[in-house]
Parts: sequence; structure tokens; C-alpha cells
Amino acid sequence: MDLSDWKQDLRKALLALLALLMWTLLLGWSGAAVFSRQHKAAAPVSGEAEYPFVALTFDDGPRYDTTADLLDGLALRGIRATFFLVGLSVEGNEDLVLRMEAEGHQIGIHSQNHKVLTELRGAALYWEVDQLRHTLSDLLGRSNFMVRPPYGIIDEAVCRGADAPVILWSVDPEDWADRDTARQVEHIVSRVGDGDIILLHDIYPSSVETALQVVDRLLAEGFFFVTVEELFELRGITPQKGEVYRSLP
Repeated sequence: MDLSDWKQDLRKALLALLALLMWTLLLGWSGAAVFSRQHKAAAPVSGEAEYPFVALTFDDGPRYDTTADLLDGLALRGIRATFFLVGLSVEGNEDLVLRMEAEGHQIGIHSQNHKVLTELRGAALYWEVDQLRHTLSDLLGRSNFMVRPPYGIIDEAVCRGADAPVILWSVDPEDWADRDTARQVEHIVSRVGDGDIILLHDIYPSSVETALQVVDRLLAEGFFFVTVEELFELRGITPQKGEVYRSLP
């Protein structure tokens, strides 16, 4: 190879590298634009048009193979969600919880062992909530976690023992009953409205696919996705300990 051939190959290599860098920057700008579009309305300017806001929530995780894929899909779309965790599932998956926190998702309590809390009393009831609260506090350095009791089964004692706002839901495709993503997506999209809280579970691959398809469909319809905490802020409501919330219309 003579000097002129070497220079030509070098020039081609440099041009290819430049094209790769430009493509990487373009992808980055595109991702930032999606994120900005999703969260610009988190603090609406007076006089702006009102948008429908919904909160996407997940129970029973984290589970490494499904929750990690879900987080990847949400990150790609610039979406923040709310995860109500089970203490037994947190053990060994602390890195996923830290990732949720770092990526702006809300983390909540779904009990230590996923027991029906209305069947417990006294110390047993408090332990189911407080054990996970202590675990998350040690991991994340704070203790302000909302609570979703397993199965949504509550009574006065459970609400009092939660020592936090109790978050239920208003749209439930019952994704635990089958693995039919198409049915689940249509159930949610046909029923969801402004202020709704959507329930899914991040322990099924089919539910992860449901969630991402729902996000894509609703984004196209002009919806914005926020965490439950952000939904309270948008409505100007201060969540109260022991109070039950199913939606924030």
C-alpha cells in the first residue's frame, strides 16, 4: 500500500467515525426530546392547554428478568412509573431498586411477604409494612413511601397501620389472570382517562409488553405519564396518611 492509498483509507475511517458520532448525538437529542415532552407538563404554565395525565403503576416486583426489561423500555420512552415492591423480591435485587430511584421512578410499599393484611393484627400487621419500609429506608436514605396493600384488600386497621397514603387503582386489566397482551392493552386504552391510576404487575413478560404498548398508544393520543406523587402535585392535593386514593380526576 502506497502513501496515497493509506491516506484514502484513513480518510474513510475518519468519515465513518464522524458519522457514528453524529448518529449517537442525534439519538441522544431525540431521547432528550421525548423526556422533555413527557415532563414539561409536570409544572404547567398558567394558560396552557390541559392534558390528560395518568399514573402507570406496577406491583409485586422487582423481578430481574422482567423488571429490567420494563425499565429499559420506559427509559427509551422517557416515562416515569410507580413501583410497589414486595420485600422478599427486593432481597437480591437491590440494584434494580437503586436504578428505579436513579431514573426518577416512584417506589412504594406492597408489603414484606404479600400477605392479606386484613388477616393480620397488631405487631404482625405493622411488621408487614415496616419491615419493607426499613429496608427501603436503609437502601435509599428516606422513609416517605406510599403503601398499596396486596390485592387491594383494606379495612380501617390496615389504613391506620400503613402510616402512609394508601394507593389503590382505577383501571385494572387483571393481567394476572392470563397472558393476553392484546386483551389487556385494549382493556386499558378503552377505559383510561385523565387522573386514572393503572394497575399492572412487572413479574410477567406479557405485562411488560402490555405496559409498553399502552404507553405507545396513549402517547399517540396525547396522554402524559407521571408518577402517583406527581399526579398529586398536579392536582394540588397533599396526600394524607391512612387515606385511600383510587384516582385523582
